[in-house]
Amino acid sequence: MTPDDLVITDLQGHKLSGRRNPSSELGMHLLIYSRRPDINAVCHAHPPAATGYAAAGVPLNKAILCELVLSLGCIPVARYGTPGTTELTEALEPLVQSYEAILMANHGVVCYGQDLLSAFFRMETTEHFARVALVTELIGKQVLLSSGDVEKLLAARARYGVQTASSIGPDCPVTSDAADSERITLTRRELEALVDEAVQKDRSRR
Repeated sequence: MTPDDLVITDLQGHKLSGRRNPSSELGMHLLIYSRRPDINAVCHAHPPAATGYAAAGVPLNKAILCELVLSLGCIPVARYGTPGTTELTEALEPLVQSYEAILMANHGVVCYGQDLLSAFFRMETTEHFARVALVTELIGKQVLLSSGDVEKLLAARARYGVQTASSIGPDCPVTSDAADSERITLTRRELEALVDEAVQKDRSRR
């Protein structure tokens, strides 16, 4: 089959045609359209900051910016799949139903929406958030919103007319409450005792 033989239709069954070849990642686009009948546009790109997080395998799932909680909730990382193959669609399939922006491991980002402008703006939001998150990591401090703050933002979605399938759960987004629950506090004396114990164990191995 050549590209000229390929017949693609939109969700209403209208034939789509043109002189250019289909994208080598056509399968990814068709997967999203088939799993999300509410979606009419897909935007795939390789913005540097967000792609950096994808290459590191780090999701954008921390409650740092209220705008991201409102619009996308959090952005997961799909496992790596070779571009232009079924590996790629298989990696994305478990996430498409529950998110509107996905980092593609060692590859890039895909976002989608009801129209092309919505999909594009979600890509812009993803890259903007990645840059902000990177700055907080370079500074060495992140102040996360609380679960109460996140609940208020989720309640505000309806007021702002935000429509998203973004899943919200214990790890999406990560709030200050979750971060505090993992924090360990030690006194100076307890810390010194731990250091002394580690030094003694290290010396005993020699």
